[in-house]
Amino acid sequence: MKKVLLIGFLGMLLYGCGATKATATADKTLVDVTIDLVNVKDDKVLVTVNPGAFTTDQVSFYIPKTVPGTYSTDNYGKYIEGFKAYDYKGNVLDVSHPDENSWVIGAGKNLDRIQYYVNDTYDTEGEQEEAVFSPAGTNILKDETFMLNLHGFVGYFNDFKEVPYALHITAPETLDATTSLPKRSESAATPGVDTFIANRYFEVIDNPILYANGSKESFKINDITVTLSVYSPNNVYSASSLKARMEKMMGAQKAFLGEINSTKNYNILLHLSTLEPTDASGFGALEHHTSTVVVLPEQIGKERLEQAMVDVVSHEFFHIVTPLNVHSEEIQFFDFNDPKMSAHLWMYEGTTEYFANLFQIQQGLIDETEFYKRIIDKVNNAKAYDDDQSFTEMSANVLVEPYKSNYNNVYEKGALINMALDITLRELSSGEKGVLWLMKELSKKYDESTPFQDAKLIDEIVAMTYPEVRTFFDTHVIGDTPIDYNKYFGKMGLTAKVEPIQTGYFLNGEVPFIDVDQSDGNEAIFIRNGISLNSFFTNLGAQGGDVIKSINGTAITLESIRPIIGQSFGWTPETEITMIVQRGDEEITLEGKVGIPSLDVEVIVPDEQSSDTHKILRKAWLKS
Repeated sequence: MKKVLLIGFLGMLLYGCGATKATATADKTLVDVTIDLVNVKDDKVLVTVNPGAFTTDQVSFYIPKTVPGTYSTDNYGKYIEGFKAYDYKGNVLDVSHPDENSWVIGAGKNLDRIQYYVNDTYDTEGEQEEAVFSPAGTNILKDETFMLNLHGFVGYFNDFKEVPYALHITAPETLDATTSLPKRSESAATPGVDTFIANRYFEVIDNPILYANGSKESFKINDITVTLSVYSPNNVYSASSLKARMEKMMGAQKAFLGEINSTKNYNILLHLSTLEPTDASGFGALEHHTSTVVVLPEQIGKERLEQAMVDVVSHEFFHIVTPLNVHSEEIQFFDFNDPKMSAHLWMYEGTTEYFANLFQIQQGLIDETEFYKRIIDKVNNAKAYDDDQSFTEMSANVLVEPYKSNYNNVYEKGALINMALDITLRELSSGEKGVLWLMKELSKKYDESTPFQDAKLIDEIVAMTYPEVRTFFDTHVIGDTPIDYNKYFGKMGLTAKVEPIQTGYFLNGEVPFIDVDQSDGNEAIFIRNGISLNSFFTNLGAQGGDVIKSINGTAITLESIRPIIGQSFGWTPETEITMIVQRGDEEITLEGKVGIPSLDVEVIVPDEQSSDTHKILRKAWLKS
């Protein structure tokens, strides 16, 4: 999963019971699911599940609490309404609902089917303090588009996660489905119904489906067929308009990975948001084995949209290496309703994010200056998180505080851990080995069906490499000692110095200059304390702790700040602004031109005193 905090930093963008067994003939799919996308009522979709016959009196049905790749507790069951169970005569059976995500049917032997309505998550993101991250969420827009992250629509019966599923989806004829799920041939399917087959429940939730108006393009990357499907509500963008940049980027990724190859097909499902209260507001992507769901704002310009796509899609595509290929038993045998989390987010998200940047410099998509800027941005962004927290401890406990508030550091310090490890390996091997080499070696031992033991991974890595790697992990990954990044820059003949850099008006990369206070029922948007502010705020005379009351006459709330931030992407330096802030007991009016926002930060540059050895190692690091 990759979050892009274009707007979402305010919280808006950003399994049971006794065993059940079925009796069925070998040629019958055990779990049949029908999803009706035509007869949508009150923005809700009817789902019917026919599991076959049960041999026990009590049957439990579950909707996931957590799904792989999200590292959050989302309770998708709270979007289920009107749950009913029916016997073979059509009578309603008694059902209990012990928690948000489970239902218990007492007369299990008589159960024929269950039915329930699904409400989408996009509608309510702005209303919830901890909303479902949009790329992991669901969207229902009658006759227009449907984002089917199927964990929000389809559940499972206890002990039925390993049986086949058939999904029968009735959809408007004007909408076309894009998914990696295999589709039953038209001759075998009911006319007007798309029927998809999954071998087990994990394959159901691992294969999202986007129904949209047919804006899709396919291209080949070696022997991988990539399909890009785009939903743009105002037809600002199409798949054809974005294809060239995606094709170039994914071609470079495949060249970077070399022989690593775990799929023949890959689908990119892009939902562009209007930023309206009932549309998605959490920007980024969520990975799957052979696809990724991407959500970004429709309002941003093409160059920025394409760069965001490059950053998030490259991150998600690299997940085919880890955790989709190299992963622990906690992921292989994931419990959707009582998950045990792995200790290795430094690899699942950190390595992936590091590769998403490293491949761009290696393949010539960006130059060294841009790569160093991205690295130092991560150094500065990581300062917003607890740097004294063990990364493996945070990872294993990421669903609870005080760890879950540090999760986004996996994209900052997690990537920097991999950078430091990469430099360590390059130095010890005279440039021959790095993190990419390490992941290729792990991929030879572990794959989609062969997990590693969580507690033994680092021992295995040390055995494959050098004793010094043990010291690095014990000190900086398992241990809680912060990394001295300048030490590692020095190994590559680089040094850091302070220079002004351009930022956004409200964001510096993925770090916001503002935040929201929702305590005591209030909804105050304030300028953050304890961080360096950019020239936009300092030139206006704003200070950390100021509560923003209005901007250009618009009262500022959690809802109203969204479109203003979206509009700021199009501001010019001459744009006039009037901002009223509350500072203590005083209300102050700040006025002026927005200018070009900048911030004094450290930058990385080659050291003039660097040796030939430094230069050789640096070339191996960035180009090998």
